[in-house]
Amino acid sequence: MSLKDQITEDMKTAMRAKDSERLGAIRLLLAAIKQKEVDERVTLDDTAVEAIVDRLIKQRKDSIGAFEGAGRQDLADKEKAELVVLQAYLPERMSAAQTLAAVQAIVAELGATGPGDMGKVMGMAKTRLAGKADMGQVSAAAKAALAG
Repeated sequence: MSLKDQITEDMKTAMRAKDSERLGAIRLLLAAIKQKEVDERVTLDDTAVEAIVDRLIKQRKDSIGAFEGAGRQDLADKEKAELVVLQAYLPERMSAAQTLAAVQAIVAELGATGPGDMGKVMGMAKTRLAGKADMGQVSAAAKAALAG
């Protein structure tokens, strides 16, 4: 069963269970998937769906920070609930130590020496670690590896 089919089945389950918070988050995800398919006139595979989930998770994390900074805990809690639902559709992420080791291997492979090589390192890291690691952690690990 594809990831998109799994999401659709989860939506039906949430409807039957009358779980409105979960249903809302799943509908947002399905709307984003459908929008991408309509815009590009393609049927998305699991990798593309994971990229959309990743993007929505990043948006939720940004929103949580903004809402908490503005003192709107009610909205932050809603975003956190959506974040939990969305994270269930991603494969297990690499730990911080695994991410750092992978980035250091890429730096060594490319022979990168300083901050000027950040673009090359991130380009290779995106192709190898997309969907496996949090790209924010990858970026921080790359900066640390290239700084010293």
